[in-house]
Amino acid sequence: MPNNIFRKKSIDRIMADVESGFSDSEHSGGVHLTKALKVKDLTLMGIAAVVGAGIFSTIGEAAFNGGPGVTILFVITAITCGFSALCYAEFASRIPVAGSAYTYAYASFGELIAWIIGWDLLMEYAIGNIAVAISWSTYFVNFLEGFHIHVPTYLTLDYFSAFKAHEQLQQLTAAGKLGEITDGIKAGALAWSTAPGFGNFKLIANIPALLIVVIITWLVYIGIRETKRATNAMVFLKIAIVIVVIIIGFFYITPANWHPFLPNGFGGVMKGVSGVFFAYIGFDAISTTAEECENPQRDLPRGMIYSLIICTVLYVLIALVLTGMVSYKQLQVGDPLAFVFLKVGLNKISYVISISAVIATASVLLIFQLGQPRIWMSMSRDGLLPKIFSKIHPKYHTPSFSTIITGIVVAVPALFVNLTIVTDLTSIGTLFAFVLVCGGVLLLPKQDAVPGRFKLPYINSRFIAPVLFIVGVIVFRSQFSSLFEGENLHQKFPYFLFILLSAVLTVFAVIRQLSLIPVLGLISCFYLMAELNYDSWIRFLVWLVVGLVLYFTYGLKNSALAAKE
Repeated sequence: MPNNIFRKKSIDRIMADVESGFSDSEHSGGVHLTKALKVKDLTLMGIAAVVGAGIFSTIGEAAFNGGPGVTILFVITAITCGFSALCYAEFASRIPVAGSAYTYAYASFGELIAWIIGWDLLMEYAIGNIAVAISWSTYFVNFLEGFHIHVPTYLTLDYFSAFKAHEQLQQLTAAGKLGEITDGIKAGALAWSTAPGFGNFKLIANIPALLIVVIITWLVYIGIRETKRATNAMVFLKIAIVIVVIIIGFFYITPANWHPFLPNGFGGVMKGVSGVFFAYIGFDAISTTAEECENPQRDLPRGMIYSLIICTVLYVLIALVLTGMVSYKQLQVGDPLAFVFLKVGLNKISYVISISAVIATASVLLIFQLGQPRIWMSMSRDGLLPKIFSKIHPKYHTPSFSTIITGIVVAVPALFVNLTIVTDLTSIGTLFAFVLVCGGVLLLPKQDAVPGRFKLPYINSRFIAPVLFIVGVIVFRSQFSSLFEGENLHQKFPYFLFILLSAVLTVFAVIRQLSLIPVLGLISCFYLMAELNYDSWIRFLVWLVVGLVLYFTYGLKNSALAAKE
């Protein structure tokens, strides 16, 4: 039994499944995907997936926590994602199928870890889409305001945010701290005070978020897919709007708003990890298009890296403009790009941004709402989930049951869930996937370079890793010592886990001369995980426990690989 849970799906088996028409994205019975994507297309697809709710929404929360110094976090996160992108590229080079981290884990770690990462990806996609739907709702409401159509605030907000804002308003008013009452607090308190209800219970729900998920799910169900041309056009629109925002906003920057650059210190900057990392989620989705690339072994790595570089430059410039136009203290809003232009009196620009955000976030929602059912479908085909999840609609040729389930698990929480909670969960889920992908590369057998294919550069970490570990201990010695001080030490468990992992990995780097890039990717991703709040870890672990229960009660005995043994 212990050996069975780590049975691996060989690369030959994966490739044979593809030849039979059973890949992660299609159920075509021998009809294969068209190889039409080149480096330009992959780069634009990466930008299409990345430039969405993050740049239009969560960047505001991150700037509120970190001030202008949030630009540093964008660079740190980009480097971390770069390490992971190179590891994804190594897998894509060896397993050029329409796969994902789930497929890669099946080939490197075995079935149990593949299940864990698949279950993790289901959470990542679902929670991520909830965040996108909430962001879409905020911009859509602002768009309607441009036509003087007012939607009651209690129909555009989640219950918890409204209740929290109501309490904050009362506390700040009682303390005489009226200057600390932000527009976000005012909006939430208004929703609470005007919402109908019974006694202390209020009828507050984000109706626009529900509606967009229903519409997108219906489109996905009947088989609507974004073509290469439509995706590229959407990217050009997004980039154009972002560049316009940067150029126009530059003339309204007040340099005094950049001082102090780190108002809450480096710790304040790191509080924005979930929001900033959420802004980068999506570049790994390029790896699922491997079967549609003309030369995946060469072009996939380039597409990932190019899209990361372009998005990082845009993000840094946007962060500087936002924090330069208004005080970072005012940016805790759901629509920061539109908000800052309203604050400087450029109402028309604000509405243009809202229109663009409505289109951009809806397209991201469509892309990932297409992807999630195919993960359910892949796991079902491997026998780890009931067969109904891989049921294909006879008319629309889509995974119909999985699509409906996806719609439900995204639409219902979007009514009531807080944006910060879902971005934290999405970030920890994605980082966990990156950790496993980086770790999986370390387990792959060594191969010689093949002309025309990407090969992860091997840099011996035997001497570099110990040096970096020692430097890290010296630089962060004050943070390390503080881990043993104060109350609620259990909430610092992620940091203890990070230190332990770093030490163990350093030892293995010396003994086994591990490749440096995946080592750095694994450590940096786990560090960002440790920076996320303790509650996110608890929710994440609860989700994994539920998944493990399902695996041991159903997946283990119904595995397709088990039938071959």
